[in-house]
Amino acid sequence: MKRILSGIKPTGNLTLGNYIGALKHFKDFQDQGEVFIFIADLHALTLPIDPQFLNNNTRDIACFYLASGLDPKKTTIFLQSSVSEHAELNAILQNYLYMGELSRMTQFKDKSAKMKESAIGLGLFAYPVLMAADIVLYDADIVPVGEDQVQHVELTRDLVKRMNSRYGENTLIEPKYQMNKVGARIMSLTNPSVKMSKSDPKGDIFLLDDLKTIRKKIMSAVTDSGSEVKYDKENKPGISNLLTIYAALKEISIEEAEALFKDYRYGDFKKAVADAVIEEIEPFQARYHHFLDSKEYIEVLRQGREKAKAVASKTLARVKHAVGLLDIDEE
Repeated sequence: MKRILSGIKPTGNLTLGNYIGALKHFKDFQDQGEVFIFIADLHALTLPIDPQFLNNNTRDIACFYLASGLDPKKTTIFLQSSVSEHAELNAILQNYLYMGELSRMTQFKDKSAKMKESAIGLGLFAYPVLMAADIVLYDADIVPVGEDQVQHVELTRDLVKRMNSRYGENTLIEPKYQMNKVGARIMSLTNPSVKMSKSDPKGDIFLLDDLKTIRKKIMSAVTDSGSEVKYDKENKPGISNLLTIYAALKEISIEEAEALFKDYRYGDFKKAVADAVIEEIEPFQARYHHFLDSKEYIEVLRQGREKAKAVASKTLARVKHAVGLLDIDEE
């Protein structure tokens, strides 16, 4: 049985892009293999973040996981910081990835370019090492990721090959990344040339936006001076983005969505997209509030911690033995 692992950082209010690119598909993984889904709270510390904001976002993501349909009986849902093996394996693996490799990571270059050199933390630079530890700790076969994380999984694969070459073929399991065919990259509604992120209130649809706000944002989405609903990322990026959203939510192809709206005016097309988004998000929000109010997520995370540690401890022991660290309990 294949083992699938993914996680989300609690660094901001999640958007429709996060839902389509990750949350919506998590429940489908449950029928494809053994699933581990975590909240990457240690990764959230790589940039300055308000403690209470981090705390609240962590709770939100736990409830988002459950609201999206993840079943704790089928999926191990856990908090990264509650499994100490992540930090310990990170400390070992940082000796097998090199500064030249880490400095070439696009995310590091993008984020550090906006900061003074004196303010760039080691955690941001070494972010891919911890991500590699997250992945290999669970012997993950498949890692569903967004486009911006592919480079990090490729680096993890390089690390695994390096470790296995030095210490033996089965020291670590080499993962493969998986991207969604439709909706892997949802763009801003106000600037469809950039990805929908957590930092653009007008261009983003946040998962906890009220329904009227969601509709207003979609109806105000940037389009073009034409009138044809057609997928053309270069000349019609706004319309193409809305088609992508609709197709991803309805689980149809872009071509099917194009055919459906070929005779629509832009206003009617936007209304249909808004209806589709609200149809999906309204029950999702209701489930989220149920799990948040009932605090069921606490017990889910506690049970997930124990299940995760049972797997992680074995991998860590295997790696420590391979690199020559003394296990005093076996002496």
